[in-house]
Amino acid sequence: MLHYIDTRQGSNNKHSYSNGNTLPYTSVPFGMNHFVVQTNDQGSWFFNPNDRVFQGIRLTHQPSPWMGDFAHFLMTPVADDKIRGSIFSCQSSYRPEEAIFKPHYVRVKQQRYNITTELVPSCYGASLRIKYNSSQQAGLVLNAKGKSSLQWDAASRKVSGFISNFSGCQDENFGIYIVMTFNKDIDPSTSGFYNAKEQLENVAVLEGTDQHAVIRFTDCEKDTLEVKLATSFISLEQAELNYQREIATSFENMKEEAANAWNHYLNKIKVTHHNEEYLKTFYTCLYRMFLFPQKFYELDGNMEPIHYDTTAKAVKKGILYTNNGFWDTYKTVYPLYSIIAPQEYKEMLEGYLNSYREAGFLPKWLSPDERGLMPGTLIDAVIADAAVKGIADPLLPELLEAMLKAATTQSEMNIYGRQGTLDYLKYGYVPSNYHESVNHTLDYAYSDYCISRVADVLGNTELADRYRQSALNYRNIFDAETGFMRAKDQNGQFRPDFNDTSWGLDYAEGSAWQTSFAVFQDFEGLIEGYGSKERFFNKITELCNKAPDFDVKGYGFEIHEMSEMAAIDFGQVAISNQPSFHIPYLFNYVGQPASSQVVIKQILTNLFNSGFDGFPGDEDNGSMAGWYVFSSMGFYPVCPGSGEYVLGIPLFDSVTIELPNGKQMQVHTDNNNPQSNFVANVKLDGEDYTKLYIKHEDIMDGKTLDFRLGLAPSFRQYEQDEIPFSISKK
Repeated sequence: MLHYIDTRQGSNNKHSYSNGNTLPYTSVPFGMNHFVVQTNDQGSWFFNPNDRVFQGIRLTHQPSPWMGDFAHFLMTPVADDKIRGSIFSCQSSYRPEEAIFKPHYVRVKQQRYNITTELVPSCYGASLRIKYNSSQQAGLVLNAKGKSSLQWDAASRKVSGFISNFSGCQDENFGIYIVMTFNKDIDPSTSGFYNAKEQLENVAVLEGTDQHAVIRFTDCEKDTLEVKLATSFISLEQAELNYQREIATSFENMKEEAANAWNHYLNKIKVTHHNEEYLKTFYTCLYRMFLFPQKFYELDGNMEPIHYDTTAKAVKKGILYTNNGFWDTYKTVYPLYSIIAPQEYKEMLEGYLNSYREAGFLPKWLSPDERGLMPGTLIDAVIADAAVKGIADPLLPELLEAMLKAATTQSEMNIYGRQGTLDYLKYGYVPSNYHESVNHTLDYAYSDYCISRVADVLGNTELADRYRQSALNYRNIFDAETGFMRAKDQNGQFRPDFNDTSWGLDYAEGSAWQTSFAVFQDFEGLIEGYGSKERFFNKITELCNKAPDFDVKGYGFEIHEMSEMAAIDFGQVAISNQPSFHIPYLFNYVGQPASSQVVIKQILTNLFNSGFDGFPGDEDNGSMAGWYVFSSMGFYPVCPGSGEYVLGIPLFDSVTIELPNGKQMQVHTDNNNPQSNFVANVKLDGEDYTKLYIKHEDIMDGKTLDFRLGLAPSFRQYEQDEIPFSISKK
């Protein structure tokens, strides 16, 4: 499936507007390093697909432009003596339309130097093949931001050292060790480091800040330089060990191994459709779901996992992962892993448990360690979903302990755990003196549900009942008069001067319209709060049909999420951001699936594509790509932890999911054409199926799901057992 993928999907972005805010990562699935063509040196937005400038290939660990990069450096092939101590002096034009951007392989030709560079990745390093076609001396520039200590050795044809840069980390000296070897002799007379005056100092060892080194080679004019790179977060010795294990093979063998690593995951889901653009979009989205989280552990001399603990500033035993924001990924990424990659899911949970053991709290946003961003402790949903699906059972007692700690203990450092924990326990909601208090309250209520689910699995009935009750705390901030969730002060009074389109303040990256329906665990109860199904139906219909207006009150300026909602003109749905992912599916909860179906199909066919503008907003660690993957298959995990998937409308003629138990789950779609926006009927394993959801075991049992689409919607009354899960469901 690699031939369908161009990694530049969604990469045409700037600070003020996102078409995905993605980077064209070349890596292996969950690899410790990613590699990206750099086209400009403008902070986090260092690649744009429309730029015609090549500044080099960047080893990067940036999970999002809003998080920034860490342990990064730039490699730039050169072949003239005009360069100085800056990236600008080294850069070259290139033809983006002729370059190759694949998950396992990148190739770029620099017009200035007539150099063609190829790179293939491994988990801990990469191999480069650089073809010089000039009579001028061949060279390779290494640009390292931040502190670095680098040296080159002509006798062993090697560069080694340490680079330290990051946007945030608890270890002020955290960095990456590198080992780089060449198949050509280093020329000591023309190699060295540029000083602050951009003069070349012909020395082999240098320590400093923002270093710019050039390595020149003998007998490489009009020849091919092979570069092999290995890295480690632990030590130079570990980098050497990673080198010996991974980089000894040939360039072509590494390329094949990287391709096989990707195909292992891409081939797990096979889709068919006569429109090849849909196939390209699907497989590029699927690729994006296996980039993060990244491995943050290595294997020692005994092949035992070890990692660098930035909190203790020491090497520890065990698995660790990084670069993941659970506020985004719990919704789609981990539910997909539960279907096609449960062993990897289990290993990740083991890593997050190590984060808990070392930091005292489960992670919220790792990059490389805890950054403490976004509301809630939504790793709870990742744990609960694994628990009800039988993944990582031996880890559950300690994971539950960790969930309970965050639910009951206020950390002295606000990057950890819940914010306003003690007030939430006192009032049953987070008061309005806390920023984004509505989101905190709703997320904590959902996390309480997730705790109850893990307690259920472990047989702790009393604990499960207690947290199932507190999962109803969303009711404490629901305003039945307006139909919105609203911030309350410590006296139980709603904030005055309410405006339903005001973003920020009490709401995270949205207004009351996007936030008020985050009651994944109990839509039945929310509907009761509205007083009737009709009123709830009218409210979410109004949400879809209302103009995409917004008030910048809480921020004081227009943030990019506002701009993206306004641009796509899909009402207040704001599918451009994670809080709205489930909104198109809500009509199912009042027995009106036709409304969900038409909204979902319009989003799938109008707002996603395989091109540079491929997403309606920030893609975020595979989360938005995951929305497309699930929705295009015809079902979606509205409530991770429930074990259910709500039905929508499939985009593809057929879907075949290769399951880890050796079975296949198939989805077939009849009468699949652009004008058919509704599901006429559904069959499960050949029998008429009227429920608006399927269970996880239906998928894992390899049951076949057959949809027939139609031109006109159909309406009927649905029984309670046909409506998706809610705590309050009778």
